[in-house]
Amino acid sequence: MNLTKADFLKIHHISEDELLKNHIDWQTLTDIYLDFNKYKDTYLTQAEFIASTLRTHNKIHFVKSRVKETERLIEKIIRKTPERQEIKGDDFQFTVDNYKEEVTDLIGIRAIHIFKEDWEDIHSFIANTWKIMEITANVRDGDDTQRFEELNIKLNSRKSGYRSVHYLIEFFPTSQKVIAEIQVRTIFEEGYGEIDHQLRYSHKKIPGILASNLLLFNRIAGSSDEMASFINLLNKNLTEIKDDYEQIITSKDQEIAELKDRLK
Repeated sequence: MNLTKADFLKIHHISEDELLKNHIDWQTLTDIYLDFNKYKDTYLTQAEFIASTLRTHNKIHFVKSRVKETERLIEKIIRKTPERQEIKGDDFQFTVDNYKEEVTDLIGIRAIHIFKEDWEDIHSFIANTWKIMEITANVRDGDDTQRFEELNIKLNSRKSGYRSVHYLIEFFPTSQKVIAEIQVRTIFEEGYGEIDHQLRYSHKKIPGILASNLLLFNRIAGSSDEMASFINLLNKNLTEIKDDYEQIITSKDQEIAELKDRLK
């Protein structure tokens, strides 16, 4: 399957001037397109392997995996080229030789857990299973970030209220290194994140009325996380009280039985 320049630029609302301005060669993009399609089945296998490994953890509620769509990869490369040139110099270009390392979300995995306090167990599991290149905690202003700071995890404050911990892990499905992204978040953060993503993807700029309601929804999602944690803690305390009570009753029953035996 070939990449048709005119159709691609029209579908993704990219101008020819944008390519010229950033010295992006269409043949190089075509080579990347063909190369990624050649390895895509391998990436799908690796994505499912990572997802299956995560599913073995009892604190993870469910796992989703995906491999980037090839046209989305090309669109991202065009969009990210100016940013990379600012960091790495005007001569930087994505190539067949470097795109697998430069694009860090060719493979994306999402691990969802129920209670916020479960994150640390999942964090330890990921750290002990894969080689981690980078961890970023996406937080909102006002969030408690003490534990992230104690673990030297980079913080990224998001005005949108998006919360999620992102891990970049590396592995070698072929002779060339590939980087995968694992996103870990609660079930309430997932719900908010999905709705926020869909709205931002369908609007170049979110209308004010939607933005204000998104922030309200974000606060509700955050409160739901706190409420879920409180219910979980309350349940544990009640279970411990019940266990202690049953142990006391069992002990008393044994003492009564012993006294009856002595009386006989």
